[in-house]
Amino acid sequence: MPNRTLRFHVALALALSALACGGKAPAASPAPVDRPPTEPVKPFATVVFAGEPIAVLPFTLVLPVDTLGKVPPLNDRPTMLAWGDSLLGEQLNARGPEVKWILPPELRKVARRAPSVAPDPDRMGQSILRAKQLENLPDPLRGQLRNLVALLGGRYALVPAALTFLSEPAGAVRAELSLVLADTRTGKVVWRTLAWAHGATPAEALTLALTAVFPAALDIR
Repeated sequence: MPNRTLRFHVALALALSALACGGKAPAASPAPVDRPPTEPVKPFATVVFAGEPIAVLPFTLVLPVDTLGKVPPLNDRPTMLAWGDSLLGEQLNARGPEVKWILPPELRKVARRAPSVAPDPDRMGQSILRAKQLENLPDPLRGQLRNLVALLGGRYALVPAALTFLSEPAGAVRAELSLVLADTRTGKVVWRTLAWAHGATPAEALTLALTAVFPAALDIR
């Protein structure tokens, strides 16, 4: 029994020592702050592609974080994806009218007319291109994009690989958009950027992010 008595007194002494110091558990480390990206947004020089058709793939990955998932149109996935396609298309036509943008509705029509050749543009797994390390289109995405864009008589595809909405202080919203331009003939990723901006609403945040990518004036000299 001596050992048991000794252990009891040791435990009691430690407990009393803790109470003397306030008896407080160590403070939990604060949760890491989700900071905005630090890399600069790379503008897209639309004038370089004047008169050329560029296929614009539909959104397949849109992530509203936390309570933003309850805010329309982010609270319903089909509605959210269609909304993203529409807003992107509006900005492309408004800010880069010299390019022949082939938007998702037209891509779907082309795919339906040639089902044995063209894949469903909503089910090609294009969101994988959000990975920064990808410099080449992986298979089978490479072949699918090549077949689809070839039917349009074009060469390039603009891919909105991922879109995230995050809550900011004072009720603001941050949009982060991963955009990729792919050369479907060579299978190369020729341009990519992560665009981001703050806004009072998801629509405003995404619009401002697109404004940074497609500025009204861009000196390409």
